Amino acid sequence: MPDRSAAPLMTPVLLGGCIIIMIGFAIRASFGVFQIPIAEEFGWLRAEFSLAIAIQNLAWGIGQPLFGAFAERFGDRRAILLGALVYAAGLVLSSFAVTPEAHQWLEVLVGFGVAGTGFGVILAVVGRAASDENRSLALGIATAAGSAGQVFGAPVAEILLGFYSWQTVFVIFAAAILLAMAALPMMRAPAPATRAELEQSMGAALKQAARDPSFTLIFLGFFSCGYQLAFVTAHFPAMVTEMCGPIDPNGLLAGFGITTTSALGAIAISLIGLANIAGTIFAAWLGKRYSKKYLLASIYMARTVVAAAFILSPITPGSVLLFSLVMGALWLATVPLTSGLIAHIYGLRYMGTLYGIVFFSHQLGSFLGVWLGGRLYDLYGDYTLVWWIGVGVGLFSAIVHLPVRERSLNLRPV
Repeated sequence: MPDRSAAPLMTPVLLGGCIIIMIGFAIRASFGVFQIPIAEEFGWLRAEFSLAIAIQNLAWGIGQPLFGAFAERFGDRRAILLGALVYAAGLVLSSFAVTPEAHQWLEVLVGFGVAGTGFGVILAVVGRAASDENRSLALGIATAAGSAGQVFGAPVAEILLGFYSWQTVFVIFAAAILLAMAALPMMRAPAPATRAELEQSMGAALKQAARDPSFTLIFLGFFSCGYQLAFVTAHFPAMVTEMCGPIDPNGLLAGFGITTTSALGAIAISLIGLANIAGTIFAAWLGKRYSKKYLLASIYMARTVVAAAFILSPITPGSVLLFSLVMGALWLATVPLTSGLIAHIYGLRYMGTLYGIVFFSHQLGSFLGVWLGGRLYDLYGDYTLVWWIGVGVGLFSAIVHLPVRERSLNLRPV
């Protein structure tokens, strides 16, 4: 195997992966903006479209290990292209949906599309292309690209909805994910690292991970990340719209053109993404120097404290902005650390599949966070209870990472 110890950090693979993840996540992060327009057009309960987004997240989780395995069997670029085609098809077909059930079933396609163009496949390619020295930071940069998409995804959706129907915006987004495939030729990565990994079958790798208690702990710990992120992405714009105090017409926000709580909700999602660009890269940089499991435990504990403090305080434009910036710094910071932990413990050969399995736990949490958000809102008229559930699962994840054995399986005593 060629020596990549002196390889540069920025490579065509990393650049291409960043472009695809950025566009895909810009679209995915905008779905919360469509909550109120779609519900109002058809007179649906909040839970109806919430369930569609929840199903999208669950399908993403189911599709992630499948696309990871497909990429490792048939090639990364074929997997990414297939994901983009499915993504676009789901968006276009959803634009014709007029019943809750149609939206909910079609979000399966969107979820599978996100899986094929998202972290599971692309981080595995980036991880293989990076040197050992640069891997943690490269994974962080690719993850931060998702946050870069989040910066403009929700505001762009809000702007487009001012000119077009939500159906037309869905079609525009379908075209965007297909245009992102212009970066696909850049996604060429070398073969996995060691002879032992090359000779190991996928079945053997899966059995090895399944027998390791640390894999189970990482799987369980990723649940709260999905719950918190998906709930906030899907419901925070609507929550801010309805629960936030009024915006001062003579204040700073109004000076920037933010005059409604609806606009503030979209901007909040953007600010979370903006703060997370720095937060994710910083977490990845720390992952090169310190224990990844302790960093993960610290991030989950910080999220728990921040979420509890926000819901216990009056919800004002200032508290919304402060929460968005602080939570944003912690937002996807878990992804390069979790994916890096998988690569470190279990190797690079089947990183996509193994990370995809762990990511399924993330998406189970996503499904529950989004669906419960809509269901409990319809029952109680606010999001307080589902928010406190998120605080509890965050504390659970902080604790469950502590016993993880952060050492390569190949280096552990038999």
